[in-house]
Order: sequence, then structure tokens, then C-alpha cells
Amino acid sequence: MKEMEKKQILLINDVAGHSKVGMGAMIPVLSYLGYPTFNLPTALVSNTFDYGKFHVQDTTDFIRGTLPVWKELGFGFDAICTGCMFSDEQVRLVSDYCREQAALGATVFVDPILGDGGRLYNGMTMKQVELMRRMVAVADLIFPNYTEAAYLTDTPIRKEGVSWAEARQLLDGLRRIGSKSVLITSCVIDGQCSVAGYNHFNGDYFHLEYEEIPGLFHGTGDLFSAVLIGHLLDGEPLKESTRCAMDTVYRLIWLNKDLADKNRGILIERFLNEL
Repeated sequence: MKEMEKKQILLINDVAGHSKVGMGAMIPVLSYLGYPTFNLPTALVSNTFDYGKFHVQDTTDFIRGTLPVWKELGFGFDAICTGCMFSDEQVRLVSDYCREQAALGATVFVDPILGDGGRLYNGMTMKQVELMRRMVAVADLIFPNYTEAAYLTDTPIRKEGVSWAEARQLLDGLRRIGSKSVLITSCVIDGQCSVAGYNHFNGDYFHLEYEEIPGLFHGTGDLFSAVLIGHLLDGEPLKESTRCAMDTVYRLIWLNKDLADKNRGILIERFLNEL
């Protein structure tokens, strides 16, 4: 029997020259899992912002010119995953394209990259928060961390964590913005590190606990997204795909916990056999 062809995925995100984050982290994972993976950069970034100095080259002109060419050539995708957005025009172009592809059957994933640890990332402002709300509105599934979920829903951040009832309120707040299904990662629920979720296919709310490894690794959210998407597009349910992505990222962090420079992310090509 002929093997079923894997679904085609388009990543719309920034490209970092030095660090294994964004598409630099996701493409190796999705390619290893067998998915034809394509990309549309929203910006060229010299390195992760936490180095203190960085340069960003906005690629809105490139997006504006590329999408009409792809339409003329008849290119299409089974899934789209968006990340960092840098301008109103980018959001308009990308959200319109996502709607067009969704009407043809594509699944739209949005990673609303804004911040972590109770604050926005260096270089991010409330303008980016508003832009991300517009992207959330076109999504089948979003996966913000707790900080991003709080900013998107204009909810006060509680560093001590939230109750399960409060986590559900956050999930519902994100659904009201427009996403069908929702995950909230890096969320402390009733004192335990957790991922909270809502699956619109069955109306199920859930939360999955995990053990936190001390230290901040850049790009682990991108690795989580890539593993999650790979399992979802293989037909696995949201809750089970989430658990698998959580466990995989835990293993990768554990194997790299002693890295001296965590800002550059995990060199994922060395650990693809862990997927």
C-alpha cells in the first residue's frame, strides 16, 4: 500500500541568525517528523533579544510581494502556524491569507509570542499585544504561555499562580477573542506547574501537570509547538498531543540543562532521536 503523503505546513515567523528559536527550532523537528515544511519570514533577527543588543529587519515588503506570487502559482498548505508579527500590515496580510487557506481546508495555529515570566519580551510593546489579538481571531488553536494569555485577555498577572477556576476563565477569555481551541502553557494551577486546555471538538477542559526544570531556555516554546503540531496533524487528539509535546520538551531541557549559553536555545539537530 502506498504510504499516505504527509500534510504540508507553512511557518510564518521570524528567522534568527544566531539563535535556535522560531523557525530555526521548528523546521528541523517538523522535517524530521516527515512534514514538508515551508516558511515565510516576518522579520530577520540577529539573535534573541535577551543578549541586550539585537537588530531586526522587518520583511513586510517581502510578504506583500510573495503572497500574490504563491496564489498565482496555486501553492496551498494543509496547516499554517504563525508566530511573531511586527506591523499592522503584516497582520492584515497574514490574517487574510490564513482565512483564505482555512476556507480551503487548512488548519491555522497561532503562537502569540509576546513575553514570559510576567513581562513582555525586550522589544515588545502593547502594540504587539493588539496585533496578536487580531491573529488569535483567525486561529483554530492557539498556545500562549500564562503571561501571554494574561496580556491578551487584559487579566492581572498573579505570580503565585491561579486556581483551576481562574485558569478556565482565562481559557474562555481567549476563546472570546476568536480561537476555537486553546492551550495555556507555563501556568501554575493550584500550586502545580501545568498546561491548561480547551478542546472545541468535544467541549473538554483539561490541565496536565509537569515538573519544572530550573533555568530559562529560549526556543522551548517553539519546540513544544512543533511537536504538538506534528502529533495533531497525524490525527492524535489535543490532550494526548499536548502531553507528548510536554514530555518531549522536558527531555530536551533535561539533556541540555547544563548549557552555558541558554539564550541561543537547544541545538535541536543533535537530539532529533528524542522526538
